[in-house]
Amino acid sequence: MQRIGKTTRLVFINPIAFTMKKYLLVLFVACAGNAAFAQNNWKSPYLTKSLSGQAVKEVFVNTSGGSITVSGAPGEEPRVEVFIQGNNGNGDLPKEEIQKRLDENYDFKVDVNSGELHASAKNKKNNMDWKKSLSISFRVYVPGNVTTTLNTSGGSIHLDNLTGAQQFETSGGSLHLDKIAGTIKGRTSGGSIHVNNSNNDIDLQTSGGSIEANNCTGRIRLETSGGSLHLNGLKGDIKATTSGGSISGNKIDGNFVTGTSGGSINLTDLSCSLDASTSAGSVRAQFLSVGKSVKIDVSAGRVDLQLPSKQGLNLDVRADRVVANLGEGFAGNKDKERVEGKLNGGGALIEVRGDTRVNLTVN
Repeated sequence: MQRIGKTTRLVFINPIAFTMKKYLLVLFVACAGNAAFAQNNWKSPYLTKSLSGQAVKEVFVNTSGGSITVSGAPGEEPRVEVFIQGNNGNGDLPKEEIQKRLDENYDFKVDVNSGELHASAKNKKNNMDWKKSLSISFRVYVPGNVTTTLNTSGGSIHLDNLTGAQQFETSGGSLHLDKIAGTIKGRTSGGSIHVNNSNNDIDLQTSGGSIEANNCTGRIRLETSGGSLHLNGLKGDIKATTSGGSISGNKIDGNFVTGTSGGSINLTDLSCSLDASTSAGSVRAQFLSVGKSVKIDVSAGRVDLQLPSKQGLNLDVRADRVVANLGEGFAGNKDKERVEGKLNGGGALIEVRGDTRVNLTVN
């Protein structure tokens, strides 16, 4: 019963709804507590090995179920941190139980010899009881000028502030790179890729995730079989392709080859040569300046192409319908299905093929 002013009103509480709300509240609090505990447990390494006085030049890390981090960030004390948790939903394991499982089921080592750091955790048994398996992750802090060879079958890989040859692979996690210079080759079978502020020779592939690349230069190769591409501030010899996602790019400079079998392409602030194709989407490309050539091939979507008005270009544009706004600098032939001629006296070749409609403008 509830009294409001001089009016009395009966308020009935549904016991089932009340019980459900109470249950959800308890569940939320329990989950939050478990998450907080897991985070606190993750902050405490099972083992820390100092690398002070060791001239580490090469880093080899191999783990069967955890993540790998290698950092050359200045100001960090050289060391290896090992984080171990239970894989069966119970991350809170006593050190004695962890040591027992390591001894019984894993070949585990962390050592340095002749400038080589080896950190590994490999299963001894092919049919190990999953309830007794462990998630073993490594964080390595070393001087920035090192080479790495990294492999994990189930976790993510993080690299930052390194110079040298980096080779790494994960079967089920994501790749995260920041401030890497050198030869970079990374593979993941099921995760996303994030690469920032890196240069020289970049070769990254994923079988099932998206790729994000920002502020990178040099020879860049990016490939995904099932995700989208997000590119920003790339300069150099660039090839970025996807078999099933969309492509977005901004501020691309150099030579750019891109394509998708199942999505659209949206590119802005281009100062490059371009070879772009899609089998099932549209293409939008806006140029500040054109490099040696532009080639666009669209099987089932529309093309919106914006070109710089003061640059000399040769135009060869064909589609079911071509709508062109070229200004006074154009000389040639123009009809509803084709534009062929020169803009500002001619120059780089612009070749467009589309099955539907092409909108062509200069400004």
